[in-house]
Amino acid sequence: MNKKNEVSKGLRSLLSNIEKTNNPVERSQLVKELTNSIALISPELIEVNPYQPRTEFDTDQLMELAKSIKISGLIQPITVRAMGGNKYQLISGERRLRASKMAGIKEVPAYIRVANDQEMLEMALVENIQRADLNAVEIAISYQRLMDECNLTHEALSDRVGKDRSTVTNYVRLLKLPAQIQSSVKEGQLSMGHARALAGVDNIALQLKIYKDVVEGALSVRATEQMIKSYNTVKTPGSASSPAQKSHTPEIIKIKDRISQVLGTKVEIKRESSGKGSITIQFNSDKEFNTITEILTNDNL
Repeated sequence: MNKKNEVSKGLRSLLSNIEKTNNPVERSQLVKELTNSIALISPELIEVNPYQPRTEFDTDQLMELAKSIKISGLIQPITVRAMGGNKYQLISGERRLRASKMAGIKEVPAYIRVANDQEMLEMALVENIQRADLNAVEIAISYQRLMDECNLTHEALSDRVGKDRSTVTNYVRLLKLPAQIQSSVKEGQLSMGHARALAGVDNIALQLKIYKDVVEGALSVRATEQMIKSYNTVKTPGSASSPAQKSHTPEIIKIKDRISQVLGTKVEIKRESSGKGSITIQFNSDKEFNTITEILTNDNL
């Protein structure tokens, strides 16, 4: 059977059974199964919601997303409503759908909704979030689905899932990361801490450069944050008293992180463009000073 441009047989069966049953318990279970299932659908079978308030999209941003999708695929599925006759209506993800079409993607991953099951959908999504095996991107996608499909604010969502509003916001921000970085989080190559730090970088090119340095250097979250900080440091051009500092390489940041861990205190490494520099070791008491001295004289580094 040719499965191209249609939902898999299992999902079609689920949709059919939901429409047939009037049993609340059975219907709830079917909705739960459908909520966690992803179908591959041709973009040509999906019509845009006529009530979508957003009508204008930044062309440059769409092209950037299309390029990312072409390389890494669509990480965050769109959500559609089954309209019958192998047709679907978009609920959320118009930007992703447009970019996928621009990228020439023949099938897009999609969650399929059925009408009038808002409460059951919300319960199923909240239950899904509480699973222990979800990675940070999967949690972020579930949070975004709850907000998009159940019309929840960050505040209302934080109440539903029992998390601080800032925690919810930090997760959702991950979905703005390039697909390549999101994939690394899903595969366990990067932690939530790494991803959160990278999400704070506005420039995508710089974001990807730092990401590659972090992966290649196996940098810790702290070292990643320090690298980002070094790029964000404002340098005063033409200042004789403040020679231009080189951006710390992954190797230098790794060394700095290692020294800091061994000594148990904050360490700063400054390097000038000429190659000269200094290492500053901080201490807050005579006891800390004596401990640091002992470590250094015992050749533990």
